[in-house]
Amino acid sequence: MTAFTQWTEVAPIADLLIRGAARHPDRKVIAFPDASLTYGELLGRAADVARGLAGLGITPRSHVGLLCNNGPEMVAGFFGILLANCVAVPLNARHKAHELQYIIANADLCAILTAAADTSYLDFREVLATALPSVGAAADAQALHLEEAPLLRHLILLSGDKQAGFLGAADLAAAAEPVSEAEIDHRRRSTRICDNAVIIYTSGTTANPKGCMLSHESMTRGPVFRAQNRFRSADHEVTWGGGPLFHIGSLAPFIGSVGCAGTYITDVFFDPGRALKLMEREGVTAAWPWFPAILQPLFDHPEFDPAKLDKLRSVLLIGPESLVERAMTLLPQTEFMQACGMTETAGIFALMDEGESRFNRANCQGKAVPGVEVRIVDPETGEDLPPDSVGEILVRGYCVMSGYYRDPVKTAEALDEDGWLHTGDLYKRCGEGRLTFNGRAKDMLKVGGENVAAIEVEAYLASHPAVRIAEVVGKPDPRLDEVPVAFVELRPGMTAGADELIDFCKGKIASYKVPRAVYFMTAEEWPMSATKVNKRALRERL
Repeated sequence: MTAFTQWTEVAPIADLLIRGAARHPDRKVIAFPDASLTYGELLGRAADVARGLAGLGITPRSHVGLLCNNGPEMVAGFFGILLANCVAVPLNARHKAHELQYIIANADLCAILTAAADTSYLDFREVLATALPSVGAAADAQALHLEEAPLLRHLILLSGDKQAGFLGAADLAAAAEPVSEAEIDHRRRSTRICDNAVIIYTSGTTANPKGCMLSHESMTRGPVFRAQNRFRSADHEVTWGGGPLFHIGSLAPFIGSVGCAGTYITDVFFDPGRALKLMEREGVTAAWPWFPAILQPLFDHPEFDPAKLDKLRSVLLIGPESLVERAMTLLPQTEFMQACGMTETAGIFALMDEGESRFNRANCQGKAVPGVEVRIVDPETGEDLPPDSVGEILVRGYCVMSGYYRDPVKTAEALDEDGWLHTGDLYKRCGEGRLTFNGRAKDMLKVGGENVAAIEVEAYLASHPAVRIAEVVGKPDPRLDEVPVAFVELRPGMTAGADELIDFCKGKIASYKVPRAVYFMTAEEWPMSATKVNKRALRERL
């Protein structure tokens, strides 16, 4: 039998929505606990946004920011920007004023779409007014001229009451009136696969966030292929995402869902009880909890019942062995897949094979996906390492970003002349090609000259029956340079003291890896960066 049984479909992102609306206009494209949109409805709303942008004079390839929580405004704004052949710049809803001010200027945003209808969690009007202090005194909201953001001309509310410096939804609708759908269709048809589709800013160890430039090919090729071939278990796929759509870990599967005419279900915020009810109601078939901070609360919730998730066939996650083992036991009919991904690779670049053993599913993060190459190299010499050696993983392929926007120095540090992305992540690859994550290079502690991978200590702590989440960071030490300390959240109803957890490690892992102190956290106290614990903030607490 021929090996050529699958093919790749690459399209501008907006074309995926148009195709879905043509084939399934009345099918839900996205559903929330209290609202939903069909493919036809979302296309109509997105086209109105695109017409409004064009009517305001925003030209093709302009950069348009999007500051919204998950909701109808978010997805209508996203596809509206792309229908207008502009570049979408999703803004992290958790960013504070100084971070937003930097990104707005660095990204050369000419407009920002936001929403003010639901202010029970965060009022984006107030956030933007703080980031851009001169907005309140702006003489003309139709054409802003701000010292903090020289190129920014419009702040546009997709819903909610407008205020000084902001255009409202009615203003956008008025601007759209003279613009025909044919004009928008012409713009959309002019989009090239190699054009930047989005610029997603990622925060790391650098002082300011970096804008990853991702093409339409990188954003559609992998997610749509996997949605159509790897995760699909029914004619109509229903995918749950627990994270915010401004994060690549949720945006990529959402695009994949649209690409296979599926239904994506999510919420304005993550609440395990609401999430479980939504998954049951909509008949979830695939889920992307990604991280322990999302998956653990689902399993621990009193209303969690595996029988209510009987259609669930695929789950993407990254977590310690103990959590994956628990997941496979609770949901034996479900395929749990670990993966490797990052913003710079438009999400997934490695994924668990079908037919992998239970042990490998719990301990490995898969193999490089078709069409993508990986290398494991010595971080100091750049030489390729033999199998089963820990080194920095390099990635090359269609999914890799073209660079960091307006940052040639950081781009040159990340992308070499042969197109390899130097990730700063430490991995080990076995002879069969399976990858095992060993933490960030900057997450490697140096304890008295010995290398300590924080992830190794975290995984062992997580095997304690009382430990729900463990995060390990280095604390400066005058004798050993640094020593490991742990931040721990306990499971509900369980107790454990710092001495007990330290004693749990002694004799089981090397003495220099044993945490010198344990600090206890509640679920609300973790400093988060989108969907992951912000270790830089933990270090600052020390």
